[in-house]
Amino acid sequence: MRPLNVLIIGCGNIAGAFDEHRSLNDLPVTHAGAFYRDERFNIIACVDPDYQRRSVFMNRWDVASGFLSIDEVAGSHDVFDIISICSPTESHIHDLETAIQLSPKVIFCEKPISTSLFDAERLVNKCKESGISLAINYTRRWDPDMLKLKADIQSDRYGQLRSIVGIYNKGILNNGSHMLDLLHMLIGSVEVVKAGSPVDDFFLDDPTIPMWLEGRKKLPIHLVCGHADDYSIFEVKFIFSSGVLTMEEGGMFWREQHVVDSDVFKGYQKLDNGEQKKGKYPYSMVCAVDNIYRSIYEDASLASTGESALAAQRLCEKIKHLACN
Repeated sequence: MRPLNVLIIGCGNIAGAFDEHRSLNDLPVTHAGAFYRDERFNIIACVDPDYQRRSVFMNRWDVASGFLSIDEVAGSHDVFDIISICSPTESHIHDLETAIQLSPKVIFCEKPISTSLFDAERLVNKCKESGISLAINYTRRWDPDMLKLKADIQSDRYGQLRSIVGIYNKGILNNGSHMLDLLHMLIGSVEVVKAGSPVDDFFLDDPTIPMWLEGRKKLPIHLVCGHADDYSIFEVKFIFSSGVLTMEEGGMFWREQHVVDSDVFKGYQKLDNGEQKKGKYPYSMVCAVDNIYRSIYEDASLASTGESALAAQRLCEKIKHLACN
C-alpha cells in the first residue's frame, strides 16, 4: 500500500522540535518524529508563520513544501490523507475548520480541541458529518502500560482498587484534562464531589484546580496541585488492597509496592519501598501513528477520539465552574 501523505500544521515543540536534536534511534515524542520513522507515512508539507522555524523543520524532516498558513495550503490543491494540528490552541478553531475543507481521512489534533467547549463540540460534529476521523493526542490512551493497567484493574490483579491520588499542574484544561481523560479510560465515568480553590500557575484563563471525584461504587479520587513555576509534575498513585502502583514522571517510570510484615510493629503490615521500573510511555507516539494507519487501512477504532476528548473537557468545565463561582 502507498505511504499516507501527511500535512503538519505548526512546527513547534510537539510538532517536531522536541525530537530535532535526538537520535533517530530514540523513540519519538512528536508528530513529525513518529511519522518520519514510519515508512508507511510521508510528510509532504508543513505550515508555520515563522520562516526560520519552518525552514529548520523542513530540513530536519525532509519536508518538500512549506506554507505560511493553512489558508495557503487550501489553495495549493495538494491532497492529504492525514493532517496533524500542532498549532497553538487559540489557532485550533480556524485550523480545524480549514483542515476539514481539505477532506483528509484523519485529523490528528493536539489537545484541547479548543478552549471553548461550544466550539469543540461543533468541530467534533463537523468532522463526523464530513466523514473525517478525529484523533486527539491524549497520549496515554496509546501507552501500553495504561492498556495493561486497565486490564489489570478489570481482572482484580492487585485486589480491590481502594482509591486514586493524582498530582498535576499547568492548568485544568491544559494538563488536568490529561488526568481526567486517563481516569475515564481506566475506570469509566467519574463524578465531581468538590472543587478546591483555583491556582493561577501558568495560563491566566486556565487555573490549576484541586478536586475530589468519585468513580463507580463511590471510589474516592483526589487530584491535588503542584505549581508550574516550580517544576513539571504529573503522577498518579493507584491504591489497591494488595499494594500500591504509582505512575511517576508522567509514565516514564512505574513503582510497584507490595504488602510485607512490619519489622518494627509486630502484627502489622506495611508497604515495601518497591522498585522503580522504566515505563512504556515513550512508545505512545509510535503506537498513535500505528493506530491511525490501521484506522485507515484496517478499519481499527481510534483509541482517542473527539468524543472521548469532549467527555474530559465537559468535566473540566464543570470543575472550573464549581471552583470559580
